[in-house]
Amino acid sequence: MNDLPVPLPRTLNVEPTVGGGFVFYEFTEAKENRSLSFEFTEDKQTNKETCGPEELGVVGHTVTPADMECTKEIDHQQTMKALAQQAGNDTCADCGAAETTWASYTLGVFICRNCSGIHQNLYEHSQVKCLEDPWEAAEVQFMEKHGNEVAKSKYAVHVPIYYYQPTHRDCQVLREEWIRAKYERKEFTKPDKLKLCINGVREGTLWKRGRDNKQFLIRKFVLSEREGTLKYFKTQEGKEPKCVIKVDSINASFQPSKIGNPNGLQITHRKDSKTRNIFLYHEDGEEIVNWFNAIRMAQFNYFKVAFPTAVDKEIVNRMTQNFLKEGYMEKTGPKQTEGFRKRWFTLDHRRLMYFKNPMDAFPKGEVFLGSTSHGYDVKKGLPEGTLGNFTWRHGITIVTPERNYLLTCETDKEQQTWVQALTEVLGKPMTPQDCAAEAHFRHRS
Repeated sequence: MNDLPVPLPRTLNVEPTVGGGFVFYEFTEAKENRSLSFEFTEDKQTNKETCGPEELGVVGHTVTPADMECTKEIDHQQTMKALAQQAGNDTCADCGAAETTWASYTLGVFICRNCSGIHQNLYEHSQVKCLEDPWEAAEVQFMEKHGNEVAKSKYAVHVPIYYYQPTHRDCQVLREEWIRAKYERKEFTKPDKLKLCINGVREGTLWKRGRDNKQFLIRKFVLSEREGTLKYFKTQEGKEPKCVIKVDSINASFQPSKIGNPNGLQITHRKDSKTRNIFLYHEDGEEIVNWFNAIRMAQFNYFKVAFPTAVDKEIVNRMTQNFLKEGYMEKTGPKQTEGFRKRWFTLDHRRLMYFKNPMDAFPKGEVFLGSTSHGYDVKKGLPEGTLGNFTWRHGITIVTPERNYLLTCETDKEQQTWVQALTEVLGKPMTPQDCAAEAHFRHRS
């Protein structure tokens, strides 16, 4: 039979023919809601209605087995896309991203494109496809029986409350080790399978950046849950620590771009009433992430004792947090007549610190940010008549009970994001610990 030209389909009906092939009808236009039927033979076409197919806008052609296979693939793709829209499957199983365009047909999870790249490195444990790829019937059936919630109940049923579960905003090493911990090492399938410390102690070596020489050198670190401390030593055999850090004063945040290493970790802590930055890394991603979570575990256990009536959620909020925002701004001095100088700013909870350079060990200054009900405020722009040689024109004024801080941003977008971040901090009510920190800042000044 000679194939007729096929226009873009509107609807499709498929029926077998006597010769063993298939015929499909494409209705390019609905006319009077009539039901039409056509018979195709090798040498003729008969319309059971009184008008011909050309008049009705109907054409047909023989469908091969390959065409039928293509139709099945389309059906499977549509089923997978529908499954990805179901509650639980509509966000990435690993990072919470809002769009799931990939899936692991061996684990039964729907994931985002970024996490799919990590899964492709776990071929023995996870095999992935894009939802637009061809899907076998058995693969679709497996996904129908599983999904993100089922996988969570299997692979993440015993995640400790202190363990940091990354989001799509976090760096590669955090997301990758979270995925490997779940599916490759299966660390959360049984209680206490995850071993971050031995007898309450974690000991090992990390590369640490020198405060003065700026070089990364190997240092021994010891974390003690019982003592609530993190110590580091200049040598492996060293008896006296170079520094002792209380875990309740630590904030740890991954900073790969700033440090220049994909496994770069920044530890901020209090030393002699001053804030100190320590920059670390380890060649192995699993090792540095385990150190990070071991610090969180030590903090959680410390705060459970220090605040026995606090619920777990309150304790987690006291633990290490990502910096709320970092970046360059210009600032002037307290007289507001000095020149504006470019500084690197870090917003860490209620502390706004500024440094000459991003990787300085100590800040040049700190600003405590209370709440609006305690006389703190942030405004766009600078006071009228402000003097100074500021080169950036997008001003910010931070109001505190003691003084105003005048800052400028390079772009309007930077100004907006800084004002938003500062406003969110000032809008939160102060805790008793915040009030104590405020009193400490005032005493220092």
